[in-house]
Amino acid sequence: MKKTISLLLCAAIVISAFSFSVSASNEQTVKNEYPVVLVHGMFGWGSNEGINSIAPYWGATTGSMVNYLVDNGYDCYAASVGPLSSAWDQACELYAQLTGSRVDYGSAHSSEKGHKRYGRSYDKPLFEGWGEDGKKIHLIGHSFGGNAVRLLTYLLTYGCEEEMNACENPSPLFEGGHEDWIATCTTICTPLNGTTAYNVASHRSLIKLMKIIATLWAATFGRSIANGTVVDFHLEQFGLCDIPGDPDGKADPFLEAVPRFLNTTDSVDYGLSLKDCKELNEMIETSSDVYYFSVAYDCTQKSSRGKYIPKNIDFILLGVFSDWITGMGSFTDEDSGTEIDESWMPNDGLVNVKSALYPFDEAHKDYDAKSVEKGVWNVLPVRKGDHGTPIGLFADKSETRNEMIELLDIILATE
Repeated sequence: MKKTISLLLCAAIVISAFSFSVSASNEQTVKNEYPVVLVHGMFGWGSNEGINSIAPYWGATTGSMVNYLVDNGYDCYAASVGPLSSAWDQACELYAQLTGSRVDYGSAHSSEKGHKRYGRSYDKPLFEGWGEDGKKIHLIGHSFGGNAVRLLTYLLTYGCEEEMNACENPSPLFEGGHEDWIATCTTICTPLNGTTAYNVASHRSLIKLMKIIATLWAATFGRSIANGTVVDFHLEQFGLCDIPGDPDGKADPFLEAVPRFLNTTDSVDYGLSLKDCKELNEMIETSSDVYYFSVAYDCTQKSSRGKYIPKNIDFILLGVFSDWITGMGSFTDEDSGTEIDESWMPNDGLVNVKSALYPFDEAHKDYDAKSVEKGVWNVLPVRKGDHGTPIGLFADKSETRNEMIELLDIILATE
């Protein structure tokens, strides 16, 4: 009996020791509880727009990703910014939405781009407490939204001297010194260096046609009751839409506002070009206090004949676009001076894999769970799928959700 009791006690001690070891290990990898803010791409929308209840941007045909994440214990939000706006304007809109303040595009920027300085006001922040008592956020941008979150992170860290000197009452966004408000900055399928799809479409005059259609659509739809109740274009700075909640903020005359936006370079169409992305990269830099992650998707495969053909396509239309990009061959982008060779061929249907990995002029490394660095792009392995796969557009529901959970577990494990 004594031997039996002794063995049981030994077993209990071993089990207790093992349990303590596991508990200690878990304590070392406890996930932080900072909110996750998702930022959509071109032609996208956030959770607070009417269309999202019918067709959520994050989740698309697989159902609301935000609701799924919240139900599973993640503190997650999907912001809304201008779906046709430039990265600068989107960053300013995102800041105002996060802080519950009036959108200030900056005195210098607005003067240079020929649009109004102020936009709408947000009565309350997207969530409470950002920047207070060490409360940071995780920013995740899909497609063009990735450049918006990069720029917001840069402005919060370094500010903008030009804007600070341009007027007596600059936005707090341009002060800088708030790098401790951002925990991580993550881009998914983002044209960090531009996309050759822009060149393809531009050569076929499709960029101009698309902008004309989008402008007329925004100007017409944006003046109706549907703007803000179904989808919101956030283009009041150009006078295309009324300023929500401002009785004096009426849209400008149609024939005045439309040419203004058609002729501007302060919009998403120009922002996709290799030249604009190169200029953006020259202006901004990473913050040494922020973790950066990037995820690229590839829906092409090199054939036996050396051609890159569409594969792993969820949205069939992107297969057509992917073939456009891979059929480009070698050329030099005259505006940016970038030489396009075979390394640019793999793509997700809209963005080249090479461009989505990291900004060419910033430090980067392959992702290593044991050695994640701040101020450096931690590049995750390229995933199979097209541009819409990570947001669930005609994708497999379980795979879409699992890939997002996997990404969140990575960024939430940072200190």
